[in-house]
Amino acid sequence: MTGEALQISPANDPRGSPAKEQQAAGVGILLQIMMLVLSFVLGHVLRRHKFYYLPEASASLLIGLIVGALANISNTETNIRAWFNFHEEFFFLFLLPPIIFQSGFSLSPKPFFSNFGAIVTFAIFGTFLASMVTGILVYLGGVMYLMYRLPFVECLMFGALISATDPVTVLSIFQELGTDMNLYALVFGESVLNDAMAISLYRTMSLVRSHASSGQNFFMVIVRFLETFVGSMSAGVGVGFISALLFKYAGLDIDNLQNLECCLFVLFPYFSYMLAEGLGLSGIVSILFTGIVMKRYTFSNLSENSQRFVSAFFHLISSLAETFVFIYMGFDIAMEKHSWSHLGFIFFSILFIIVARAANVFSCAYLVNLARPAHRQIPLKHQQALWYSGLRGAMAFALALQSVHDLPEGHGQTIFTATTAIVVLTVLLIGGSTGTMLEALQVVGDAHDGHLGENFEVNNGYAAPYDEGSTSGNKLKMKLKEFRKSAASFTALDKNYLTPFFTSHNGDEEDEEDEDLLPSSRRLSFHGPN
Repeated sequence: MTGEALQISPANDPRGSPAKEQQAAGVGILLQIMMLVLSFVLGHVLRRHKFYYLPEASASLLIGLIVGALANISNTETNIRAWFNFHEEFFFLFLLPPIIFQSGFSLSPKPFFSNFGAIVTFAIFGTFLASMVTGILVYLGGVMYLMYRLPFVECLMFGALISATDPVTVLSIFQELGTDMNLYALVFGESVLNDAMAISLYRTMSLVRSHASSGQNFFMVIVRFLETFVGSMSAGVGVGFISALLFKYAGLDIDNLQNLECCLFVLFPYFSYMLAEGLGLSGIVSILFTGIVMKRYTFSNLSENSQRFVSAFFHLISSLAETFVFIYMGFDIAMEKHSWSHLGFIFFSILFIIVARAANVFSCAYLVNLARPAHRQIPLKHQQALWYSGLRGAMAFALALQSVHDLPEGHGQTIFTATTAIVVLTVLLIGGSTGTMLEALQVVGDAHDGHLGENFEVNNGYAAPYDEGSTSGNKLKMKLKEFRKSAASFTALDKNYLTPFFTSHNGDEEDEEDEDLLPSSRRLSFHGPN
């Protein structure tokens, strides 16, 4: 009886708990807002003083780490701290969709589609290769007793989640210092498609693990992955085309309907994301392609005022979400329980992902250069910049946190701790040296165009028109050349049929808009008055 009486307190009193919970929620949200304000102000100061040793992403993560560490050692109430716990559902359903949509929505079509073959090679084949190399090396490391041993499928799951790159620092420095437009398109395009590929691979490997007893063969795994990826892409493209037709024929671009026009435009991306998730597909892939299609076709059907509003709105929402993700991640890293008993796993994992990233970049660049004449080949220094831009970020962290629930017997905890260490190392240490590294490679600075929106075709030459006179007896080269021709055919199809059908413009007007599109990085890119 005495024990039961001791359990009753004002905090546990049902009549008092709602008010206490509401107060805790208010304090928790207030702290989050304060950290957001501090991050934006600090990022502005760092950018204004051109201090590249602490990039904005690193600063946001560091703020979260510091506040989380202070809350951890203080007597902060549990119900306040609960507001800072990193919930992967909240990340995937609320924070990630606007970030991914803005990535697709802000793509400048001309450099992206000019380098589309290379981007797909790096993001699809390269990410798959990096995932496999990492998983196999981690498994072999366990077999050789160099590190904590995991089952083979779980090693492949780790390889899939850790292959998700987030080159936020590189992209922000590219925007600040200026760089070759094609290099920017490669880094940005790969990072956009890479997240979608990584999460599709992780889910596929998770499915393989859960159905291991059914004897699924490797061929069925590939079929399942393609089914998910192609189905998600088709759903996203379909929703984008439907939105384009709706805004073309509904007659919403008049003054008294602009509010309705903007509301509908904002809802379509979430519709695409939730449709794919509801069908058991990848919402990330779907909303990414919805963003690309809606920018290409739907956007031009809006009134001018609505165009300005939706551009600013998605830029604002994605910037807030990105900043909050890094703060959120830093706070949770400081608060979570980690398994530091397997330091060998962390050390060798870092070495293995460096090797896997090199295998990804240099092998894919070799394949791409096979299909390109000498004046269009990707230079070695650009390949090195691509390799160095493979920082790990929020996507890898969220998937690792999910693996804690997916994997039993502490395996998920080991993967989560290793991923946490890799994210902190790459964002804080490697991110801080990125500016110096890129300047040493001479891919940024005064020698390059300061404005990424200028005509990309004159930059360093490797996006010039394809030279049909270049011949080769190599069958692989011929196949890759055919792919280039098919890309040119798609450009003609888009100009002559798709653009006139889905928009109120003809294909000749599209080029004028592209010159004004500055590719937005997947990080804060508020270039307001300084």
